[in-house]
Amino acid sequence: MITAKNIHKYYDQLHVLKGVDLHINKGEIVSIVGSSGAGKTTLLQILGTLDSPKKESSTSLTINGKDILKMNDKTLSEFRNLHLGFIFQFHNLLPEFTALENVCIPAYIAKKDKKASETEAKKLLDYLGLSHRIQHKPGELSGGEQQRVAVARALINKPAVIFADEPSGNLDTASAENLHQLFFKLRDEFGQTFVIVTHNQDLANMADRKLVMVDGLIQP
Repeated sequence: MITAKNIHKYYDQLHVLKGVDLHINKGEIVSIVGSSGAGKTTLLQILGTLDSPKKESSTSLTINGKDILKMNDKTLSEFRNLHLGFIFQFHNLLPEFTALENVCIPAYIAKKDKKASETEAKKLLDYLGLSHRIQHKPGELSGGEQQRVAVARALINKPAVIFADEPSGNLDTASAENLHQLFFKLRDEFGQTFVIVTHNQDLANMADRKLVMVDGLIQP
């Protein structure tokens, strides 16, 4: 599903990623852990096509059989919207829109049918236990509810891969546990691949595989 080879990233003179090699299988849930500054989020952003590695002769990144580093900006944006989903610590919901509208945004960007998109969004929100909250705006929802809306938004285009960066970082213990269980339920029911950066050791240890990053490299 995801294969990355010789991934380097520099910020000015700071060498953040130092030749990361990585392979993630379809339907696998992989956690990435490590101390602050180890390069976890930088790696996640590159795998998620939100940032680019330094291109060297042996550097490559393929997702679902597609060569990411050979795509132009327009093709890459379309690929990201249709095939990748993102869940962040700060859920980035638009405050002026309802839960339903927030979930539909990636589908609208993909120019999918409005009625069909709303029907799919309602199914997802119902699946996530939010059918009674679809017309509520983010400010009227709890932290856990907002994060579940963000999960629905990540799922609306049926992406092959979900990237999550500290997804439970702002949640209380019970909400975090519910979110963690939800990831595994989604994987089992929809077959999505999850790549999760987290400081939460319970979540990290639940994953099919835990990768530890130290100083810009994944430990063997």
